[in-house]
Amino acid sequence: MSKLMTMSEAVARYVPNGSSVAISLALEPLIPFAAAHEIIRQQRRNLTLIGPISDILFDQLIGAGCVERVTAAWVGNVSEGLGYCYQRATEKAIPRAISIEEHSNFTIGLALLAASLGSPYIPTRSTLGSDIPSHNTALRLERSPLDGTPLLLVPALRPDVTIVHVQRSDEDGNAHLWGNSGICGEAMLAAKDVILEAEEIVDREVILSDPNRVLGPSFKVRAVVHERWGAHPSAVQGYTNRDHPFYHEYHERTRSVEGFQDWLEEWVLHLPSRADYMKKLGEERLQRLRVKEHRYAAAVDYGY
Repeated sequence: MSKLMTMSEAVARYVPNGSSVAISLALEPLIPFAAAHEIIRQQRRNLTLIGPISDILFDQLIGAGCVERVTAAWVGNVSEGLGYCYQRATEKAIPRAISIEEHSNFTIGLALLAASLGSPYIPTRSTLGSDIPSHNTALRLERSPLDGTPLLLVPALRPDVTIVHVQRSDEDGNAHLWGNSGICGEAMLAAKDVILEAEEIVDREVILSDPNRVLGPSFKVRAVVHERWGAHPSAVQGYTNRDHPFYHEYHERTRSVEGFQDWLEEWVLHLPSRADYMKKLGEERLQRLRVKEHRYAAAVDYGY
């Protein structure tokens, strides 16, 4: 049975208030902005956001009042630096106070990996020389039973829903993702439910032609959303380039609460669909961001 649905339907079904949501998992590319904007429009509240280095997607959700807790390595605007909504929330409780569970990029990956394996934790020596363990009480300092040396136990992290943007998927949720995948695979396996945004919907035969590129098992996927340009302004390798000026404009306009609200109304609240969003971007800008030089991988022989 097809899992295709609109983003509105997917968020309504699988992102209720109070959910823990793993999103923005491929670091700088493949950020599911379309899903985040629909979460904002549906006024979801008390969410826990889970991710590594999160770009302005986290900042937008925080500024819109959707977030209660952040479990991440960093929140901001990668190419510009600070995320003003995140700063206001943590320092002044505007629009609301949020709690922070600090991780490194590595330990957030280990936490999701542990859940994907069904393990209660994964031991590591990473971050032992930092102050992260003192700020995150979920991380436990122990001694190795083998040689008595210090270890850090990173507990499993099981999101209610993981949202991933991919290049292509079939209607059942068998998806291809290439380029930097970050911790998308671990987060997909760790989560209870998975929502896929896809640039293209293709026949299953296309996916089966390259099984090594499949992100994860389709039985984890609850919803597949055909959402072209759903990751803008981030990059999607082979489809679209990063829109650097968009990030700069966001940075400049969101320095104040009023500026963020104006930006939010213009780019999210008054654009009910991604088609409306693309229309606002304009064909000239879209054309400028499309891939100009295609670089195809060599053919792979899966014969036997």
